[in-house]
Amino acid sequence: MRFNNQSYLNLSRKWKPVGGLKSQADQPVKVMDHFQYAIFCLLALMRFGDKLDEDQIKKIEAIQRKILLRLGEVNVLNLFPVLSKIIFRKQWKELLQLRQDQENILIPLIKARIEAKGLGSESVAYVDSLVDLQLTDEKRKLNMGEIVSICAEFFNAGTDTTATELQWIMANLVKFPEIQEKVYQEIYQLVGGNQLGGILNEEDMQKLPYLKAVVLEALRRHPPGHFLLPHSVSEDTEFKGYVIPKNANVNVMVAELGWDPNVWGNPMEFKPERFLNSSNDHDHDEFDITGSREIKMMTFGAGRRICPGYALALLHLEYFVVNFVWCFKWKHVNGDTSSIDLSEKQKFIVVMKNPLQACIFPTVQST
Repeated sequence: MRFNNQSYLNLSRKWKPVGGLKSQADQPVKVMDHFQYAIFCLLALMRFGDKLDEDQIKKIEAIQRKILLRLGEVNVLNLFPVLSKIIFRKQWKELLQLRQDQENILIPLIKARIEAKGLGSESVAYVDSLVDLQLTDEKRKLNMGEIVSICAEFFNAGTDTTATELQWIMANLVKFPEIQEKVYQEIYQLVGGNQLGGILNEEDMQKLPYLKAVVLEALRRHPPGHFLLPHSVSEDTEFKGYVIPKNANVNVMVAELGWDPNVWGNPMEFKPERFLNSSNDHDHDEFDITGSREIKMMTFGAGRRICPGYALALLHLEYFVVNFVWCFKWKHVNGDTSSIDLSEKQKFIVVMKNPLQACIFPTVQST
């Protein structure tokens, strides 16, 4: 599904990221909360259409957060499902109630999309494709419970990973103001004074190669996951002289691939220029993040098992970065960029050990 320009403009009025950050201008801002909420809003509007109001979005976010937190506490229930339903009856009851609450929130939104389509609405939401999806082998369509589960997975997979990567990008733009200025100047050269007070859209981003290079460099230098999910082979396999036994777990060290000094010059340096087409850059003349020609980094996996949402993630990152840089000047809270800590901390994904705080100053474009 393509999220069109009008949807982006509607989104900008709904989640008001610029307005929210403006209200805290000239004072330190803990940006991660803003990033997470903005991205969640974007995903909600893509999923259910741009008619959602802020109250509905907050209800969806609240139930998703409750379920994720609860699931993290009761992983033991997956070890012995039958026995755990007896021993941990209370926990199961709480989970079932959360699931019911989730359905009570999401099913009316799904039904609203079905009704809107019946009335001839021209707007498109991702849930429309789920409603129309035909399971060929089973000769049926998805039921409401299945659609709710897929919607929930959409939020789970796309919120924290994208928000975390966005924080890494902005941390580097604060730490290296000359890179931030290059992004700003590239935008200015494209739109000049024609976009004053506005939000840049998807078509604008396709004409900003340095912006794209910044995003790719952040994904190389700070991949949100340092390992892919474990894989295994169904039979003994030989690959480049190595024997991989049947059912052996295989873990791909994603971060190390992107930090290989034999492939990337000065790999620990944040250098977006390495992703620009240039015969003077020894790293590469062009880059394919899918790994279909050559694998130099695997932030999203590669081949048939590549993350199906990689293109959407790139689009979202570019969209937020271009508008944040266009509308704000980002500076470190004490003016000392060398004190910005890019240390990592392993959670479910790799996050900043010390979350970014920045002072933001509206540019003339956002006034």
